[in-house]
Amino acid sequence: MRQAIKLAEMQSVSIWCGSDAISDADYHALSGLDVSRFSYPLLGEPKDVLQDALDTIAEHHPKATIWVEQAIAAV
Repeated sequence: MRQAIKLAEMQSVSIWCGSDAISDADYHALSGLDVSRFSYPLLGEPKDVLQDALDTIAEHHPKATIWVEQAIAAV
């Protein structure tokens, strides 16, 4: 997520993430950047939940390319 935030700071890109990617407090600290946070987690969710998230992003950013990145936390 840190790399995505750096990208949002340097370029005009929109970043979307699940609630499990960034805490609510950290999200609010990003005020002014084009970062959106779903109110639910995305890690490990079934394909239909992920597709719904992608559909939501596409609604807000029509015709934009959507890149999906997943980082697995070390156990």
